[in-house]
Amino acid sequence: MAQIIDYNKIKEASAKHPKLKEINYTYGTAGFRMKAEYLESVIFRVGILAGLRSKKLNSKVIGIMVTASHNPEADNGVKLVDPNGEMLEQRWEGYATQLANAQSEEDLITVIKSIVSQNEIDESKNAIVVYARDTRPSGPKLIAALEDGIKAINAVGENLGIKTTPQLHYFTNYLNCCEKPAEGRYEELADKLYYEKFANAFYKAVGDNQRLSTVYIDAANGVGAPKLRELTEWINKINDNIFKVTIINDDINARGKLNFQCGADYVKTGQNPPLGLNLACEHRAASLDGDADRIVFYYVEEDGTFRLLDGDKIAALSAGFIIELVKTAGLDINVGVVQTAYANGSSTAYLEEELKVPVSCVPTGVKHLHHKAQEYDVGVYFEANGHGTILFSSEARTAEQEKAVKKLQALSELINQTVGDALSDLLFVESILMNRQWSFQKWNSIYTDMPNRLVKVVVSNRHIFKTTNAERTLVEPKGLQEKIDKLVAQYKNGRSFVRPSGTEDVVRVYAEASTREDCDELAFKVAGLVYDEAGGTGGRPSEFL
Repeated sequence: MAQIIDYNKIKEASAKHPKLKEINYTYGTAGFRMKAEYLESVIFRVGILAGLRSKKLNSKVIGIMVTASHNPEADNGVKLVDPNGEMLEQRWEGYATQLANAQSEEDLITVIKSIVSQNEIDESKNAIVVYARDTRPSGPKLIAALEDGIKAINAVGENLGIKTTPQLHYFTNYLNCCEKPAEGRYEELADKLYYEKFANAFYKAVGDNQRLSTVYIDAANGVGAPKLRELTEWINKINDNIFKVTIINDDINARGKLNFQCGADYVKTGQNPPLGLNLACEHRAASLDGDADRIVFYYVEEDGTFRLLDGDKIAALSAGFIIELVKTAGLDINVGVVQTAYANGSSTAYLEEELKVPVSCVPTGVKHLHHKAQEYDVGVYFEANGHGTILFSSEARTAEQEKAVKKLQALSELINQTVGDALSDLLFVESILMNRQWSFQKWNSIYTDMPNRLVKVVVSNRHIFKTTNAERTLVEPKGLQEKIDKLVAQYKNGRSFVRPSGTEDVVRVYAEASTREDCDELAFKVAGLVYDEAGGTGGRPSEFL
């Protein structure tokens, strides 16, 4: 049945979700993200945009994820997923911002008609949207607003329930590239297809190698806890002696626990284990974030020293193993690694000098990394925060050599190539370590990280900060970069850059130096400089120099 856009219906529905006059919304690197109470009108309009996007793409399925990832529980957010499971096309991000900021119902209709006209959208096309949420208490109310938007544009909506962000990406891609399921509820099918694929791929990738010790998983009291538990059950059905985890911080019902003193961002930033984990030197551990799209690994030395195995170490481990397989099979395949400015300098040196792998540096944000990684036959990208994946081209997956090729094919099936996925990445890393029979200590020894520090500076307006050179050089505020350069020059192997966050109202300061003392001093000096000269607010932290 034709789904002609009924603009009066949209106006009536929109009146139930009025825009807050004092808020100016921006669709950033992770969609819209802020305090949950500010998002109702935005999420209603995202439902409309998803319907328009589906109509434009000849009724392809569009995904919507309601989550704020590693942000505090009081926040929430929403992002759209294109038919191939990747992020929304960049030009349409602007449409999302325009829709979100339309002040009145009349303004909203004007924007919608403009999008229809500019893109020559056939209003009679069907529109199909699948959507999911994480475990945040604000989720159900926002989903209700989203459903009102989907209905207002006369789209068909399928609620997948509570899912990890990567599950939503994977299922959106599946519905567009594979034969659509003839029966069954999409909510259950999304889980079944995901678990089945990655459990079987893990079994193939590990082969007959001996299982390693238990991995202690900090699930950030988020959706990753129940989903990892269910995925592990699927693996155990195939073989109950290849993977063992103990999940902590798995309380998804208690208020205030999500991402609180736990999760990948907390561990990465603080360089300490999460709340609730008594880490012994023989333990292997990892932390997910609130929506399970990033992961970091870690352990402690016998003297109690904490060792982090972040996205840089995951990329190095992955690239090294893949290159070894490629060489063994004699394949003519180019392997490349994509990093951001946050990548540790030692990791870049290891990749370029030891592995002889080409390394590209791009601005922060999955869309930049993913796009660049597509230029390689095998493109590895992991942000230092533990978010990333590996893209295998069709050439890499159909090459005709025996054992090494089969292992490569198994790895290509094991990784979620639509987006960074903590659960898939966990299995991917574990399969490599099992194949090599490596401990975390052995993995960590492939190179030594340069001491580094990431500091947040709360400022009155993060949008005044403009960067260039893949975000490594500050252009505005004018004159600030020169002062940063003078500070950096005082330290051996010093490096520091400043960039506005794409997800929070802060500016991030990154610093490296030869020693931990110099690194911390440099980081806090630059942070203090930013606070003093670029609108710091909320009280100057005592550690800022």
